[in-house]
Amino acid sequence: MRFLPANLDTLLVELQDLDETLALFDALQAEPIAGVEEIVPAARTLLIQYRLSAIDRQALIDNLARRDLSRRSSRESRRVEIPVHYNGEDLDEVAELLSISREEVVRRHTSADYEVAFCGFAPGFGYLTGGADFQVPRRQTPRTRIPAGAVALAGNFSGVYPKASPGGWQIIGVTPLQMWDLQRDEPALLRPGYKVRFVDAGPLPAGGLPAHKQTTASKPPAGAHLEILSPGLQTVLQDLGRAGHTDQGVSMSGALDRGALRAANRTVGNDSACACLEVVLGGLSFVCHGRTLIAITGAQTPITVTTASGLQWQPGNYQPIELDDGDRVSLGAPQAGLRSYLAIRGGFQVAPVLGSLSYDSLAQVGPPPLKAGDRLAFDAISAGTSVSISEGPAFELPTSKDVITLDVVMGPRSDWFTPAAIERLSSQLWRVTPQSNRVGIRLEGEVPLERCNHDELPTEGTSLGAIQVPASGQPVLFLADHPLTGGYPVIAAVASHHLDLAGQIPINAQIRFNPIEAFAELEPDASHLTADAKNQP
Repeated sequence: MRFLPANLDTLLVELQDLDETLALFDALQAEPIAGVEEIVPAARTLLIQYRLSAIDRQALIDNLARRDLSRRSSRESRRVEIPVHYNGEDLDEVAELLSISREEVVRRHTSADYEVAFCGFAPGFGYLTGGADFQVPRRQTPRTRIPAGAVALAGNFSGVYPKASPGGWQIIGVTPLQMWDLQRDEPALLRPGYKVRFVDAGPLPAGGLPAHKQTTASKPPAGAHLEILSPGLQTVLQDLGRAGHTDQGVSMSGALDRGALRAANRTVGNDSACACLEVVLGGLSFVCHGRTLIAITGAQTPITVTTASGLQWQPGNYQPIELDDGDRVSLGAPQAGLRSYLAIRGGFQVAPVLGSLSYDSLAQVGPPPLKAGDRLAFDAISAGTSVSISEGPAFELPTSKDVITLDVVMGPRSDWFTPAAIERLSSQLWRVTPQSNRVGIRLEGEVPLERCNHDELPTEGTSLGAIQVPASGQPVLFLADHPLTGGYPVIAAVASHHLDLAGQIPINAQIRFNPIEAFAELEPDASHLTADAKNQP
């Protein structure tokens, strides 16, 4: 095993191959380590996120190093048949790469069972091994859109895209099956350990594949509610995220400034983990139907309350705001920061999705972004209810004219980059581009980062704060809605204590990275081994 830093509270464990990776994953499932909160398996790595208050890094490494990798535990053996219309636009190219006919590609692809090794990239996306065991490189230039149901190959994996999304795999066909459906008891059709058999379904029907069913809209609330007049650029519900669903390819998501979300909830007397509205660049406007108490934290945002009789007042951020029936609330453009958090006394009465109200913009899981006319239900409060608490921002909120310094932990793939690129990461300023969103902050530097290793990186887990470097050399700083797995090397990660700050950096601001804890690889403590064991390769 190699132990590579992925953040202050995250390790990337690299193993020899997929079999060893799954053996370690199964061992950790059978005998969990106290303090380990999330494990993301991939082609030959495990990404392990842990709680520092429960276990320190060295104790975790020592525990992992002692695990037996010689055997796999029994896994779920359900079998799924996937009908495929083999009409993919890359089928001929794949046949040429393999030096066989397209008919032989189809014959081999349908001749044996596959196993779901792990899930990642998107909810319901399973990485399938075995079967034909093709070795096919990813496309040199990824497509901006691959349709839902596309059956594709990359490396020695097969997979099915659950939703339309960008991607670099080679498309050989399409299936009518819905790989991800929240209306099912188990939304993901494929789970780790399932057996899969592809079946040739013949030519694609003349009318194309039938559209998947759409979920019906929920009934508008009849009681107390907020009536949305304008959602601004984007307003979504966020809480602290949905843990425990990586086996279905679902990441944590959650608020980008968790400290601001907790402060908003404390200000109105809620549990600090309650869901809030996350508002980007202000612009939210709503009418309150019923009496309630709200608080707005995060970005330094002007707030205007207009009563039903036309009187106006401007309360401050980080303080309780009492609203009466008919009051209209409007948020202006932030003077500093990017995201505001609006909490309401008692929380919003919205049904959770997989245990959370967070909207994951990449996976499109959770209550969708608000739109004009939406109504958010809440429990009205009696007159005179108030909370007295002192809250404020945890850091100075940045503006678009600022240079913001973010601490970073180097690794896990720093060694894939030239010494000049390593130096340039911290010496060069990086501008936040308008293409940034909840998935990640897209950065632009005067000189791109150059790699010294140009091999294709096997798929591996990615963490919140990871700084991934695609072929362009211009980094992407992953935020809460990042994919679980990725195929580009991660040069460093923003330290855990600066993630909230990263979530508040506006467009056109500049970032300077400050490396801390500059270790490249970690070793288990060998003091418990015998002299003979220490000398083993």
